[in-house]
Amino acid sequence: MNAFTIDLHDEATAPRTEPLRSGFGLGLLAAGEADDRIVALCADLTESTMMHHFAERFPRRFIEVGIAEQNLVTVASGMARAGKIPFTSSYAAFSPGRNWEQIKTTAALNDMPVKVVGSHAGVNVGPDGATHQMLEDIAIMRVMPNMIVIAPGDAIEARKATLAAAANDKPTYLRLARDATPVFTTEDTPFEIGKAYIARTGTDISLIGTGTMTYELLIAARILATRGIDAEVVHSPTVKPLDEGTILASVAKTGLAVTAEEAQIAGGLGGAVAELLSAQRPTRLLRLGIDDHYGQSGGPRELLEHFGLTGVGLAERIFAFTR
Repeated sequence: MNAFTIDLHDEATAPRTEPLRSGFGLGLLAAGEADDRIVALCADLTESTMMHHFAERFPRRFIEVGIAEQNLVTVASGMARAGKIPFTSSYAAFSPGRNWEQIKTTAALNDMPVKVVGSHAGVNVGPDGATHQMLEDIAIMRVMPNMIVIAPGDAIEARKATLAAAANDKPTYLRLARDATPVFTTEDTPFEIGKAYIARTGTDISLIGTGTMTYELLIAARILATRGIDAEVVHSPTVKPLDEGTILASVAKTGLAVTAEEAQIAGGLGGAVAELLSAQRPTRLLRLGIDDHYGQSGGPRELLEHFGLTGVGLAERIFAFTR
């Protein structure tokens, strides 16, 4: 289908939730069944990252490297050179957090199709606190030449993104949240690396989200509608390469732009959109996300509320921006 179909729950009904990493685990299993070149490597977090589905089905194509993230991607790059399509998984705080240099020199520099899966990204890691809440990963991976950066919006899209990454023949970073989050796409919703989608049409302001923040922007748009603001929501699961055409067309129509991400706004999606607009269509832009702070310990929803990243919190800040 060409239309971006969403399943936004009724206001009186709680949304169905599922962890993005579950979608990744099912997608990796399906990729492995379709292509015996797919191999998987993990840094002692096989069940936490949902790689255990693949490991149990294909034990001879799975390598547990232990708590050795630098070795994780180096071995994967060697396997890619030998013709395999390796997926590596760990917490994003450790990969790419701990092994960025090895990802750069062994995978990206050589343009090897290593798929770096960073799970437990964002503040939704919750009580594990700032040390485990990876907020800088979009920025540090986006700056790396040859690297594709994807932040799926929900579990369904995470499965689709995994299958697409398996076939793209490029070094790729896949960003996953830990906690169960609302499922707002459907099996019919399109996904293509490098594409952004209009999830809600509007005329007054463009709300551009990535990852789980797109759902919160859809809630914010519903709230803004009650206050007379017709917001367009653009879902950008691919942060690099950015779908410049879709974003520029939306902003040309509305004349105002907002970005939202569960990550540092410096260098993340907000940074990417700011670079695009400053070069091609100067526009007032509000970047929402983590603004030069580390995470904190707390419940996932509690932390989103603390940082103003729920639908209600976003709506209030966006409404003030339009005045």
